[in-house]
Amino acid sequence: MGEFYDSLETRDPEQREEALFNALPQQIAHARENAPAFAELLTGVDPGDVNDRSALARLPVIRKSELLERQKIAPPFGGMAGTPLEDMGRVFASPGPIYEPEGKREDYWRLARALFAAGIRAGELIHNTFAYHFTPAGFMLESGAHALGCPVFPAGVGQTELQVQAISQLKPKAYVGTPSFLSIILDKAAELEADVSTLSKGLVGGEALPPSLRQQLSERGVEVLQCYATADLGLIAYESDAREGLITDEGIILEIVRPGTGDPVEAGEVGEVVVTTLTPEYPLIRFGTGDLSALLAGPSPCGRTNMRIKGWMGRADQTTKVKGMFVHPSQVADVVRRHAEVVKARLVVESTDNQDVMTLHCEVANAEASLADAISASIREICKLRGEVKLVEPGSLANDGKVIEDARSYE
Repeated sequence: MGEFYDSLETRDPEQREEALFNALPQQIAHARENAPAFAELLTGVDPGDVNDRSALARLPVIRKSELLERQKIAPPFGGMAGTPLEDMGRVFASPGPIYEPEGKREDYWRLARALFAAGIRAGELIHNTFAYHFTPAGFMLESGAHALGCPVFPAGVGQTELQVQAISQLKPKAYVGTPSFLSIILDKAAELEADVSTLSKGLVGGEALPPSLRQQLSERGVEVLQCYATADLGLIAYESDAREGLITDEGIILEIVRPGTGDPVEAGEVGEVVVTTLTPEYPLIRFGTGDLSALLAGPSPCGRTNMRIKGWMGRADQTTKVKGMFVHPSQVADVVRRHAEVVKARLVVESTDNQDVMTLHCEVANAEASLADAISASIREICKLRGEVKLVEPGSLANDGKVIEDARSYE
């Protein structure tokens, strides 16, 4: 391999567009024939007619909330899988719960391209701190690493001292995981006076990467680039060493639409990221991620020619991501239902020292002193994350219908 992962990255944009929309009608036909949900959603659609962006924009957008409801009715995949369950490699569960299939093909999630762009090369040991339990993140990065020819240490999450010990002894060159956890590991290594200096590069994701945190990591010897991937779609976009936006993956069709609609917006306008995948096992067509971003003008200075997006700019709905895990308004409602004393609640997510902190503000009257601890336990059980609890007077929360407030700043 040279400067680029493959020749697809430097194609003439018109050639790429032609290739994608030559492949799309076949994918739509496959979805209609093999995925009952798409047979219903695309009734009356002639696959051969969906051969450009304007035609694609006339198809309905499928959002995560609809996927969740369809999976409840028709488990495990809501009738959206294009391959029988017995032919899948793995099945994962993300908060919701939402179930995701993994096909048996090499690099099913297409993460090798992002790892290569982050400077990781064949033969280099990767310290992978994404979770291997329930959710697919750990396997997503591992499958990409294997396709690239890299061995992997499956560190998973937590156990910071053991993480430091493994790094100091195995001497990996690359880290993958959330940027905040990398910072925690480096802090612990400094505290223990352990040598983790072999770590020099990394691919991070699962949460925002503020410039201040990137700079802190760089000053400690680790240069990191970002990737944007989801458990439903795999890789959506990735950062190159130009560090000017995220470059769209070669295996998807990306649109930016006005939130709440399926209407594409003009380049530069903030909207919801909608993705159509060419993956036959799970042929999601116009899948709304719920994430906000905007298209950047022109190709990347690095020489890759695909569309670029500005990066993650918040959520189009109230669902948010905390420490790499989605938190849904329905989960907040489930917490409240467990405690009759709570009249109303609002989850506020903030960032303190580049660490996500979420606090559930609960309106209660005459509460027992132990209520906050009980609510906190419910948060851990339902959201799989730690959350603080603040009890407030009835009527003190804003009457704006907001269940989750993301108060983090990414400047």
